[in-house]
Amino acid sequence: MATRKVRILMARFGAGYEQALPKLTRAFSEAGFEVIYLDLDDPEAIVTAALQESVDHIGITALPGARVEQFADVLERLQRHGIEEVAITAGGFMDPDSVERIKELGVRQFFPRETTYDQLIQWARANIRSLAA
Repeated sequence: MATRKVRILMARFGAGYEQALPKLTRAFSEAGFEVIYLDLDDPEAIVTAALQESVDHIGITALPGARVEQFADVLERLQRHGIEEVAITAGGFMDPDSVERIKELGVRQFFPRETTYDQLIQWARANIRSLAA
């Protein structure tokens, strides 16, 4: 029985840097992941899409204006729907105190802006497994 590709939902919180998320999405697609791109920053929409698309992971780009409360909302909604096994990573623009807080909430990893696509893809290959496998 063949296993399906790892499915990652990519979304954003905050605004600006309009090309960041599409470039990241393309890099992951080219690396062999199945990527669902969501150009919305609404926690409810993110969790709804994660449910509908049966994703294995959620990656959130934190742009200027991203708030800890948005991450808390996503994590709470995932728990409410019984899909805590879908881990969340984030990266981008957040101050160190906010990064620590979102990690305490349950965000698995935060990648600073200087992280390369290759580093992100290597981490994903080592740490994200298909829930269908």
